[in-house]
Amino acid sequence: MRSLWTVAVLLALCAMLIAAPAPAGLPEPGKRVLAVAGLAIGLWCTEALPAGVTSLVLVLALVLSGGVPGFSEALAGFADPVAYFLIAVLTIGLAVSRSGLAERIARFFLRRSRGSARSLYLQLLLAFPLLTFVLPSATTRTGILVHVYEQALELGQVPRRAPLARAIMMALNSINRLASTVLLTGGITPVVAAALIGGIYWSQWLLLMSVPYLALLTIGSTLIYLLYRRGFNLRLPPLPAEEARPLSGRETRTVVITVCASLLWLTDAVHHWHPVVPALLAWIFLLMPRVGVLTWSEFEREIGWTNFFVLASSLSLARALTASGASAWIAQLIVQAVPQFRDQPVLVIAILLVASVPARLLIPNITGFLATTIPIAMSIGAAAGVNPMICGLAVMIGGDAVLYYPAQSASSLVVYERGYLTAPEIFRFGVWMTLIAFAVVLMIALPYWSMVGEPLSMP
Repeated sequence: MRSLWTVAVLLALCAMLIAAPAPAGLPEPGKRVLAVAGLAIGLWCTEALPAGVTSLVLVLALVLSGGVPGFSEALAGFADPVAYFLIAVLTIGLAVSRSGLAERIARFFLRRSRGSARSLYLQLLLAFPLLTFVLPSATTRTGILVHVYEQALELGQVPRRAPLARAIMMALNSINRLASTVLLTGGITPVVAAALIGGIYWSQWLLLMSVPYLALLTIGSTLIYLLYRRGFNLRLPPLPAEEARPLSGRETRTVVITVCASLLWLTDAVHHWHPVVPALLAWIFLLMPRVGVLTWSEFEREIGWTNFFVLASSLSLARALTASGASAWIAQLIVQAVPQFRDQPVLVIAILLVASVPARLLIPNITGFLATTIPIAMSIGAAAGVNPMICGLAVMIGGDAVLYYPAQSASSLVVYERGYLTAPEIFRFGVWMTLIAFAVVLMIALPYWSMVGEPLSMP
């Protein structure tokens, strides 16, 4: 009954926003898309409807509200390669699980932890930066690690909603992504941000991002430990001793296919393939008779299709926000009043960070967020006498460090679909990470960047 009331209230608010006059400078379609965005975000955050159902409501609402011209635009996200990249990555994770490789790795981690929940958690955290050099995509790492640690929790007899299980899954959900941004080739966030800022090469990106993101990883991981500290007092049962056994044929084929896909991702500067190409090749080979390790019926039955619908619909929403003029209007709100603080560059950065919060909340897709905020932030910096590169990097960190709901990240959807975390739980942690991101940028990143040759103020 409570869910029905929540849906009714959100629908009523959406209808009121659509009927209200558009604010100055906001086109009518933009106002309607923002109203629909508010409806979708509310439904995703409250879980009043299943996430997949909310995705269908979003597509329908974009059309019926007049936010987009027709269904072709409302379904644009379903033709985006990123949605199919996600399904391919989920297939790799499923193959790791069904082949027995996940259980093998989980047993290894459990033996190394010697019954300590803290040791098991620390092993997971150390795996994030180390695996980044092998699997630069955070979604791919999450798709594999979620099965490994799910097996570890099952072998350790840890209930699904126990604090330890939630801590591990929250780290996979919110912290794992941050390791990728340290590398310029680590995913869509650094690639898009570097292209928008311009003039940043691989080693310079690593130099600029290593310290701020190490701080984010450390502080975020510590926060998870404190929030779920009761779970780390748990003693995991010892595993019975068993002789080491060689990899089975299915495990070997899974490893070979995954490694080949990873090599193609790492060498994209040579072949210039879109990241979805290696993912689709891995998807095909894993389902190919005699070569792969999964049957089509297993794939149909086990893949979490909710992930596909949520990601695709959020991509449609991101495109609608841009096409309707809503993103540009949000960006213009950020511009107002900032240049007057020309003599206080730190305050300019602080204002940009605060202004990026509603933009990140309303724009579910990180690419849309970066494309909206980075150019505006750099323009504000130039007008206020602040280093434009620093302004662009600051708002990137402010948006990349947080997740307010699962639809904002493909890797978050992979974890959320497993049922360990709730949407309100993810939102609360996102608020904490917002504060942490502000502190890291203002207290760590700015002094560090100045020390390595990127001062805050322009000469």
